[in-house]
Amino acid sequence: MAPENLYEAHMFDFADGDEMATLPYRLLRPAVIEEGERVPLVVFLHGAGERGNDNLAQLKYFPTWMAGDEARANYPCYLLAPQCRRDKKWADYSRDPMEGEPLGHPLSTDLAAVVNVMEQLLADEPIDADRVYLTGLSMGGFGSWDLASRMPGRFAAMMPICGGGDPRLAEKYLGLPIWCFHGGADSVVKPERSRSMVEAILAAGGGLTYTEFGGVGHDSWTPAYQDPATLVWLFEQVRKR
Repeated sequence: MAPENLYEAHMFDFADGDEMATLPYRLLRPAVIEEGERVPLVVFLHGAGERGNDNLAQLKYFPTWMAGDEARANYPCYLLAPQCRRDKKWADYSRDPMEGEPLGHPLSTDLAAVVNVMEQLLADEPIDADRVYLTGLSMGGFGSWDLASRMPGRFAAMMPICGGGDPRLAEKYLGLPIWCFHGGADSVVKPERSRSMVEAILAAGGGLTYTEFGGVGHDSWTPAYQDPATLVWLFEQVRKR
C-alpha cells in the first residue's frame, strides 16, 4: 500500500498575525493497538524541499520508511508529519555557522502550530506521554534543535539530522537523550553546525551521541534512519521525570 494511503490527512487552522493560516499534516496510527495500551508518538520535521500545501511531500524519507511492514510491526507508534508552508521555516536559523546570530528569536508560527497539534494528540489519543520522540532533517534538524530547547521536558529523546541550533542554549538540553547526525562532506549545511552543538553540550556537562558520516554530503538522513540501531535506540528512550 502506498504510504499516503496509510497516513490520515488533516489540516490545522491557526492565526498568523491578523490572518488565518493552515498547517497540513499527516498522521500514521499504529497498525494494531491493544485495549488499555499506550504507544509512543514520533514528531518528524521535514526539510526545506518538502515545504508546501499538498500534504504529501513531507512523507518522503523517514515517514515512508516508517510506514513499511517491518517498521510498523517492530515499532508501533503514532507518527506526526506536519508540512511547513512554502515561504516559512521551522526555525529562524541560517544554514551557515553562527556568527553573531541573535539570541531568543520567537517560535515560528508553523512550529507553534505543530506544538498545538502535538498537544491535542496527547490529549485525545492513547499515547504514552513519556515516549514522545522528536526528529527532523536539514530544515527539520534546525527545527528539532529549536523546539527541544523550548520544551526540554516534553521529549523522551531527540534525533536531529544535518541541522543546527544555538550553542548558547546548551544547558537546555542537559538530561535529554540526543543522537545527532551529520555528513562530513555536507556543503548545504556545514557539519560545523552540529559539531558546535555537540561541543557546547559536552562543555556544559551534558552527554549525547554524535555520528558524522565521512565523505557523505547533505543526505545524511538515509544512512542515519536506515541504520537498524537508530530505531532501537530511539524507541528504548523513556522520559526522565
